[in-house]
Amino acid sequence: MDEATFEKKLNELVHEIGSIPPPQRDRLIMLAKQTRDCHKELRKSVNNLQESLDYLRVSIKYMLFDLEATRRENVYLRKLLEDDANRQ
Repeated sequence: MDEATFEKKLNELVHEIGSIPPPQRDRLIMLAKQTRDCHKELRKSVNNLQESLDYLRVSIKYMLFDLEATRRENVYLRKLLEDDANRQ
């Protein structure tokens, strides 16, 4: 269920709750508000998680790039050392 559908259904529920007698209505309205608040918190947590995953992906790509560069440098330096050892 997408965000707009959830909000629409929750608003419909609150509207329907309005026709219930006051003692029960107040409790149901409170529960609906708690549901809305929990949904907002969940959405915020999911967004934070998504941002963390995006950062992790970028970090991993950078580390892989750095690892490959280090490997190329290592091969190059080993070759220089071998050439130097062969000259002596």
